[in-house]
Amino acid sequence: MRYIIYARKSTEDDDHQVLSIESQLAELREFAFKEKLEIVASFYEAQTAKEPGRTKFAEMLKQIEQGKADGILSWHPDRLARNAVDGGKIIHLIDKGIIKSLKFPTFWFEPTPQGLFMLQIAFGQSKYYVDNLRENVTRGMRQKVRNGVWPLWAPLGCLNNPVTRGIDIDKEKVSLIKKMFKIYATGNYTLKEMSEWCKKAGLKSNLDNDISPGQVQSTLQNIFYVGLMKYKGEVFEGKHKPLISKKLFDKVQEVLKERGRPQKIKHNFAFLGLMKCPCSAAITAEKKIKPSGREYIYYRCTKKKGPCPEKHFLREEVLIEQIKNYLQKVSLSSQDTQKVLAELEKDELKAKEETKILVRNLKKELGEIETKLEKLLDVYLAEVISTEEYTSRKQKILTRKLELQEKIKDFEQKGLSWLEPAKEFVLKLNYAEKLRKSGNYQEMKTFLKNIGSNHILQNQKLIFSFNFPFNLAAEPRNGEAETLTYPKWWTRADSNR
Repeated sequence: MRYIIYARKSTEDDDHQVLSIESQLAELREFAFKEKLEIVASFYEAQTAKEPGRTKFAEMLKQIEQGKADGILSWHPDRLARNAVDGGKIIHLIDKGIIKSLKFPTFWFEPTPQGLFMLQIAFGQSKYYVDNLRENVTRGMRQKVRNGVWPLWAPLGCLNNPVTRGIDIDKEKVSLIKKMFKIYATGNYTLKEMSEWCKKAGLKSNLDNDISPGQVQSTLQNIFYVGLMKYKGEVFEGKHKPLISKKLFDKVQEVLKERGRPQKIKHNFAFLGLMKCPCSAAITAEKKIKPSGREYIYYRCTKKKGPCPEKHFLREEVLIEQIKNYLQKVSLSSQDTQKVLAELEKDELKAKEETKILVRNLKKELGEIETKLEKLLDVYLAEVISTEEYTSRKQKILTRKLELQEKIKDFEQKGLSWLEPAKEFVLKLNYAEKLRKSGNYQEMKTFLKNIGSNHILQNQKLIFSFNFPFNLAAEPRNGEAETLTYPKWWTRADSNR
């Protein structure tokens, strides 16, 4: 009788006592020699038997069905099958008389009703082992995520700790991750450009590969970086320290939503993408060369929305002067900047005392949030609400909890929530002054986008609305001196704190 040797060891096997493929082949050949078995072929593969579809296994059965062999020699029945399909096929071929013999050094089998019964039990035990192992692993992962530990492959900027089985922060990458969020939040870069930035900055994936635009997007959308975890559609609190603030994360999501699939700009005109025409069409730019050889850049309506009443072109140097005039309205000299910052510092101590009451109220609400989570879990366990409703409510409550924790942390560390934005705003006004005197047109465009909205090119003039609080700074100051110690517009902005 002719036999085929079949050896298999899954790379997923947790049973370290299972012999390696080389050891199985050596043992099986020695067994064949002792039993005087004729071996016509040998097959081996390193693949799990949990699912049907093994190439070498199918090839072996095909040769047996073609009459090239009569039986199989393997270490144990669980090497042949750990799923019902493959196990059933072997038993079917034995019933049909196609497989005439099975030999195992560690298991008795004869092609009799008793032997088939024992083989079925062996296959059933193998499948039970796999199913039980899968359930135990899944249960362990669910418990792990409930404990606030991410159970899967660590996200970018983190590392899997093989000792603690937890997640560690990759100190070399975490600063680049934070910078990536901040840069993208400006709204001036596409996902592809961010991918190129990662390459230049030396930020690579955990497998040391270049980061693709798709990986950039998935990283920017991952709530893991704000201290939450989404597993199997449900949001959990993580024990890890948030890498970025919820405010920055939300800003990035807004940019992702607004940008969609941005089109690449073919020409490097400084102010493309800043303005629109009153007819709602985009503004384009083109370069003209005069007979003298001098080049001029003009901005005009694309007229892609149909007939447009705007018939005029606007030269770039005229547009630059208009932009500088707008920057002048929200500019603050370096001398005045220092004076305003000094006034803000004086108010800091007083404001910190006032925020203690706010922090107490926030902590009270945070305690109420914890109670809500406990009640929600009780209602879910009592099967009063569905899993979908429980998941939805829990995500909303956890999001609010995260917001409260960030506010409390912000108040406790900084003393007040408005001081840092106020300082940042004053510095931006000073930056406008510096930008006005520079020739950095790309930064001018970015700055105008950030401080205003609805930028329109109408009648050869740039028109837009200042966002708050830049609208206060842009208001006429009634002839007041430029060297005010504490500008009137800031007094109005600060009156509601």
